[in-house]
Amino acid sequence: MSRSLKKGPYIDEKLISKVLALKPGDTTIIKTWARHSTITPEMVGFTFGVHNGKVHIPVYVKEDMVGHKLGEFSATRKFIGHGGKKAK
Repeated sequence: MSRSLKKGPYIDEKLISKVLALKPGDTTIIKTWARHSTITPEMVGFTFGVHNGKVHIPVYVKEDMVGHKLGEFSATRKFIGHGGKKAK
């Protein structure tokens, strides 16, 4: 279920303060555990290290990602495959 329009998008306060402190075009990776934060236009052009439960996955934010959540671009499960030798 999506968030109410009257509340607006959820953005972690600490994360947005880190973004605003950096200059545009800066290549540093911003580590974050806030997978539930919505991507805003201020975040475009920065690289985030989004935690997937094990490691930080680098996610470069582009214009078409605005409105999505950071966690959508950092998979938490690794697909091994169906079956194996027995399936053949």
